[in-house]
Amino acid sequence: MKQVKSHFGFTLIELLVALMILSLISFAGYQGLNTVLKTRERVAAETRKWQHLAFFFSRLELDIAQAVHRPVRLSTGDISPEWLGHKVLLGENDAELTFTRAGMPDQGSEMRPPQRIAYRLERGTIIFLHWPTLDQDINSKPTRYPILEGVREFKLRYLDKSNNWQEIWPPAGVITSSPSAVEIKLTLSSGEKITRDFALQ
Repeated sequence: MKQVKSHFGFTLIELLVALMILSLISFAGYQGLNTVLKTRERVAAETRKWQHLAFFFSRLELDIAQAVHRPVRLSTGDISPEWLGHKVLLGENDAELTFTRAGMPDQGSEMRPPQRIAYRLERGTIIFLHWPTLDQDINSKPTRYPILEGVREFKLRYLDKSNNWQEIWPPAGVITSSPSAVEIKLTLSSGEKITRDFALQ
């Protein structure tokens, strides 16, 4: 009488089913991990965006708080007001906001002289401009620093002594002075709109 040998193992169909289940589990795991990584990247990007925005407003607030009443002489010999606000930019060194601020402390105990600075929107980035001297000669050119990226619109208004908002500064009939306050409106490339008001001393 012949003995029947028993074989223990998986059939081809069982192997295919097992491989299919393993593939589905692996795919689901990959999708879950990919979602977590993308979420973490988005959160990190949003955090950086708002950190840069907070730094920008903090820097701008500090500069405005240090604004001083000091017109400057341009390389053409003309006198430029202590505070300038433009809606339309006419040259590469023109800016939406230009003013004179007090000098910052040096490495020692002495104070640096007052500085002429500006903020300008250029191709989606707000640029900080800093002139080496207040009264400029023909070779005076500002140093330029990118300070905030991802900006679609940069609009300003200025509060005059009669509590009326002006689109440009100085308004018609005012020779030289600073506004009482300035309103900053930013529209980010991602669509958010932020408005901040800063009082001048």
